[in-house]
Amino acid sequence: MYRAVTRHIEVTVEPNFLPEKSSVADGRWFWSYTVVITNTGEETVRLRSRHWIITDGVGRQQEVRGEGVVGEQPVLAPGERFEYTSGVPLTTASGFMSGSYQMESDSGEQFDIAVPAFSLDSPEGKRVLN
Repeated sequence: MYRAVTRHIEVTVEPNFLPEKSSVADGRWFWSYTVVITNTGEETVRLRSRHWIITDGVGRQQEVRGEGVVGEQPVLAPGERFEYTSGVPLTTASGFMSGSYQMESDSGEQFDIAVPAFSLDSPEGKRVLN
């Protein structure tokens, strides 16, 4: 599990390789990832938008921006959490993702929170440690 905390908002991510949706012969690998966003602060916040940077095993990057997550813009009061699962395909056997969410407080202040960088590894991926 991967974890980041920004302004009392905790984001954890757990990726999961999905062999049943992947095809080595077709050059397609697929992962799901489950995100849990927990408000440990004292102010209510709303998730307005997302920004992902998806990097495949040879360094090609794709940026994804959009409103909310999985069609929602969740509101998190102090102590509340929101969990969702999404997915990502790659044309390589490994890669990683990182990103941020734009949040808005009850007072209208907008700020970004970090999503921890997380690794997308399949059984076919070769790990290289530098």
